[in-house]
Amino acid sequence: MSPDLVVVGGVATDYLVQGRSLPEPGGSAEGDVFQEALGGKGANGAVAAVRLGARAALVARVGTDGRGLTQVAWLTQEGVSLEAVVPVPEAPSGAVLVMVDGSGRKQTFSAPGANHRLSIRDVLRSAELIASARVLLVQLEVPLDAVQAAVRLARAAGVRVVLDPAPAVPLPEVLLEDVHVLRSNAAEARTLTGITVHDRASARRAATNLLMRGVGAAIIAAPGGNLLVSREEEAWLPHLPVDTVDTTGAGDAFSAALCVALAESQPLLTAARFAHAAAAIATTRLGAQAGLPYRDEVEGLLADVKPDVQPAQP
Repeated sequence: MSPDLVVVGGVATDYLVQGRSLPEPGGSAEGDVFQEALGGKGANGAVAAVRLGARAALVARVGTDGRGLTQVAWLTQEGVSLEAVVPVPEAPSGAVLVMVDGSGRKQTFSAPGANHRLSIRDVLRSAELIASARVLLVQLEVPLDAVQAAVRLARAAGVRVVLDPAPAVPLPEVLLEDVHVLRSNAAEARTLTGITVHDRASARRAATNLLMRGVGAAIIAAPGGNLLVSREEEAWLPHLPVDTVDTTGAGDAFSAALCVALAESQPLLTAARFAHAAAAIATTRLGAQAGLPYRDEVEGLLADVKPDVQPAQP
C-alpha cells in the first residue's frame, strides 16, 4: 500500500540530560534525568506521522553498528516503513547530545555519521516510493543534493512538498521555488531571509520574503505563536496554554502533523491548527520521541482549547 507521507531525513540516537540549568561555556552542570531514545528529524517526522494515523515511509541511512540496529528496531516497532532505509558500514550511526534546563530551554550537539552518506543514488532508488506518496517531508540533516533530488522527484509526480529547514543553512532559490509549504523557527527564518524574527510583524516580513522567492506558503514560529502566510490567506495562531517541559522535537511534531493533515486533503489553515496543537503537546514531555503525540491527544486539545486564529497584523 502506498504511503501517505515519505520523509527524507536523518536518524540518530538522542542522549538527553535534564537539569536545573545549562552549563556555561567551559563549565559543567549536574543533571537530574538521563534519557536515551530514537531521534533525528527524519525519524521523528516519520514516527510522529504514524502516531497521528498516517502511513509513513522513511528514506535514510543508518550505520551497521549497535546504534543502527537499535534505531531500525525502534522504527519498526513504531510502524514506519523502512524499505528505503539503507545500512552503511563505512560510518557510525547518528548521535545527538541534548541538554535541557528546568524551563525547557535546550542545547544540542550532533554527530551526523551515516546521515551524511545519504546520496542522490539512494533517493533515485526511492523514486517510485516518493511518487506514490501524497506528501514529501524533507529536512536538512542529510546532504542538500539528496534533498533537492527528492524534491524534484516529488514535484514531477505531483506530490506536495513540505520543507523543515533545519539545521539552518542558506538554500538555493531553485529549491525554494519547488516548496509548497515551508515551516521554520525564528533562527532558521533569519538564516534564510536575513530578517530577525522577534514578533508577528517581523515574522510576516520573513514569510513575505520567502513567498516572493517562490515558496507556496510559509509558517514562521515567532515569540507567542506561529504565523501562517500564503498567497490566499494569513493567520496568527497564539501559543496554546500547556505546561512546557522540553521543546525538543516540537518542530518535528509540527511538520509531521502538518503533512498528515495535508495528506488528508485538509485546507492549509486547518492543517496548521492541527500541527500547532501537536507541537504544543510535544513540549509537555521530556525528549523528542516521548513527546510525539497520538491522534486522540491532538484532537482532544483542539476540542478543549480552540486556537485564537486572527488576521496577522501588518
